[in-house]
Amino acid sequence: MLELLLCSLLTILPDYLYRRYAQGKRIGKEITLYSVWFELRWGIISCLMLTVGLITVIFYNHPATNNATVLFRSIPVLPESNGRVAEVFVGFSADVKQGEPIFRLDSSRQEAAAETARRRIAEADAALLVARADLLGADGRLREARGAYQQAVDELETKREIYRRNPGAVAVRDIERLEVAVEGRQGSIDAATASKQEAEARISALLPAEKASAEAALAQAQVDLDKTVIRAGVTGRLEQFTLRVGDIVNPLMRPGGVLIPKEAGRGNLQAGFSQVEAQVMRVGMVAEAACISKPWMIIPLVVTGVQDFIAAGQFKGGDQLIDLQSVSQPGTILVTLEPLYEGGLDGVMPGSSCIANAYSSNHEQLMSKDIGALRRAALHVVDGVALVHAMLLRIQAIILPIRTLVFGGH
Repeated sequence: MLELLLCSLLTILPDYLYRRYAQGKRIGKEITLYSVWFELRWGIISCLMLTVGLITVIFYNHPATNNATVLFRSIPVLPESNGRVAEVFVGFSADVKQGEPIFRLDSSRQEAAAETARRRIAEADAALLVARADLLGADGRLREARGAYQQAVDELETKREIYRRNPGAVAVRDIERLEVAVEGRQGSIDAATASKQEAEARISALLPAEKASAEAALAQAQVDLDKTVIRAGVTGRLEQFTLRVGDIVNPLMRPGGVLIPKEAGRGNLQAGFSQVEAQVMRVGMVAEAACISKPWMIIPLVVTGVQDFIAAGQFKGGDQLIDLQSVSQPGTILVTLEPLYEGGLDGVMPGSSCIANAYSSNHEQLMSKDIGALRRAALHVVDGVALVHAMLLRIQAIILPIRTLVFGGH
């Protein structure tokens, strides 16, 4: 309507003034309700063409959208495993800090596993004491075997010396018996040595490994026990927390509630612009927005990000071919807008619906001396019509609360 009124001032009004004062035609006489089209046809046609052209120039070079929202991230409150709620620390809605407990699951199984691991550690310590005692016994048996071996060797050497000096004084059978006894004593030494090495291996390797395994099992059991207490991962606001003692929580099917981070939705605004404006949207463009949660306020913004992909074109591989007719919506270009000044989004609730305008600027081209006069004039016109779009946004901001409260039936 504003563009039509503006264009009528340049077309219909001059046409009427010409016919009224230059040609002397009068309203109600030559210019009547039935003869308006014939008398003012040139002005009406020019007005409609100029209006369409102006609207095209405005909305292409200075994109606008009603699909602007202050998006925020929400975190489902979930345990890592199934369990029955044993204790609840917060209410339906509450402010929580990072690390603060929210609820606790039944931990009898985890406590039993931790106690079992502690018993295994104590068992490993006791086995270590027994192994040290066995080492002392093996060491004593080794010294005893060495003493018996040395005694047998000395007796054998004595018998051999006597036999060497007087072969008839010692029987050959006695010497052979002593040689067998020496070999037996050597076997006892080997057995005692092996027993001692076994005890040393148990003390130095086996029992420490068993104790380390038990300690690892205790650490795992303690981790599982700690996981039964579900804590806030970030500082924020807990909403719709309906869990009560006795409820069953399933991480795949039933979350306990929603945790909204403290700074979620406070720093930027996301808007979806039409695909036809893909060649115009640039990072650094100045923008404005009006949000329904902060009525009658224009928020200056700047474009900080333009998504390179349109979400409507995505697909997931499966067992069926993609039919493009299923993509009914053409999709929009996701643009991230941040306040031009600090605190620009203060008072705008996260999730609030907004309308936004982005304004292209040709200042750098206009400052260049390499463009012609016609192009310079056209760029001046393009930048100048941004004022019309800014006026439209302000009119929308004024009537938005009225339309919502009065005509919306709220």
